[in-house]
Amino acid sequence: MEMDILEKIAYIKGLAEGLSLDETKPEGKVLSAIIDLLGDICETVADIDDEVGVLGDYVEELDHDLGEVEEYLYSDEECDCDCCDDDDCCDCDCDCDCCDEDLVEAMCPHCAETIVFSSEIDLDELECPACGEKFSSESDE
Repeated sequence: MEMDILEKIAYIKGLAEGLSLDETKPEGKVLSAIIDLLGDICETVADIDDEVGVLGDYVEELDHDLGEVEEYLYSDEECDCDCCDDDDCCDCDCDCDCCDEDLVEAMCPHCAETIVFSSEIDLDELECPACGEKFSSESDE
């Protein structure tokens, strides 16, 4: 069985006590201080190791959640009509409204951002998602 660093420093402290180091002499003081410092370092490393484990678990959870969000955002939209076999309108040859949505691309007159929207949306009611201004077919100037 392999010892972890806290067990190893405890073993070294036990060896030092077994040597009966004379802490009144300079050599004994130095060795004792080094062993105490090693003990502090080992405890700090063990704490960091525990925190890294917790953070690793948290990152895995975030990665899983982000994967679900990406799947939701980037998945193909499902068709709700009864005529589609595999919920994929791209392969659908039906005449239902859900498959015939025409998209229009236009530039916002306020911020020059290009936006895409359904042709069924009234241009005077459209609000630019980039700047929040009303998207109007008439010039405001």
